[in-house]
Amino acid sequence: MEILRLPDKEPFIANANEVTNFPVNQIAKLDDITIFFCHRGTARLEIDLQSYEIVENTQLVILPGSIINYTYVSPDFTTSYIHFTKTLFEEITSRLDPSFFHFLKEHPCIIVPEERVKPIVGLTLAMEDLYKDRDNNFRLQIFKNYVQNFLLDFYDKTQHLFLQKKPDGPNRQEELFKRFIRLIHAHCITQREVSFYAAKLFITPRYLSSIVQNVTGTTAKNIIDRHVILEIKAL
Repeated sequence: MEILRLPDKEPFIANANEVTNFPVNQIAKLDDITIFFCHRGTARLEIDLQSYEIVENTQLVILPGSIINYTYVSPDFTTSYIHFTKTLFEEITSRLDPSFFHFLKEHPCIIVPEERVKPIVGLTLAMEDLYKDRDNNFRLQIFKNYVQNFLLDFYDKTQHLFLQKKPDGPNRQEELFKRFIRLIHAHCITQREVSFYAAKLFITPRYLSSIVQNVTGTTAKNIIDRHVILEIKAL
């Protein structure tokens, strides 16, 4: 089943509690945004070369521009999902702090505590009803309100992560590496030299190379090339 593309003239789609047969080992670049919740089964998913295990009560928020690949999906893999346009996402989240999006990009996959499962299930059921109610004059505004409330609640439950002390010492290298990866996502098709990314980070190419080597055990050029190949495969 393909849920990575919206139906014609539809800004969103929603489905609750469905056995979902994702295509395995088919790389795709997500143009829009997907929020989904796993009820049963297991799967393995790569998002921008990072691997994630999906089990019962896993919630994923996959942002526009992410490159994804399912490497395994169990036959009983059952999910609820909401998929909507990047434009809607930008309208809904226009007033949220940028650190929230950095967190989502770096932590797209979380295990939801049992007490938080019921609100998510309720949201997806309401979204499915709204998706089918095409005669509702306020359908799009209601959708935006639903998603905004969900994201604000999620933000409230995770914002303590943004209040942690800024990293220094060895942790500063990890922060620079994350910024390096974000820059690659934005520029790798046109910019493939380490010097370009080092300049964007206001550090020397040699220092960037040492950071990448320390964090990943491979070279900065190799990381760039891997993302270029991934982008080309997605295209």
